[in-house]
Amino acid sequence: MYQDDLGAVGHEAFVLHGELKKRADIAGAGADKNGSGSTMRAAAELRSHDLGLGAELESTIEVWTSQVKHVLQACAHISNHLDFSEKLYAEEDAKIAAEIRGRTGTLPVSVLNDYFN
Repeated sequence: MYQDDLGAVGHEAFVLHGELKKRADIAGAGADKNGSGSTMRAAAELRSHDLGLGAELESTIEVWTSQVKHVLQACAHISNHLDFSEKLYAEEDAKIAAEIRGRTGTLPVSVLNDYFN
């Protein structure tokens, strides 16, 4: 994989993280002044009328929130790892290029094959 590819995938993971964080927060969506989201308020309202659906809705929100957090962590890990890898490979490429140039001056590409035989 080329460095640009690593950077592009890392960037997409970063973008996905940001979009997912904004759009997948059903617990906090429509939050009131107390920070309670509209879905959680609906669940509480259902529970206050002794409807089992309220507890199920709360449970759904908790599971969803947990799963979204795991995906967010994975996106962050992928983004950070690929950013690190891209920089590491760039540094390694620079070292190799400097080493090749430093031995006998710049080597033409046609001569490089001689080093692999």
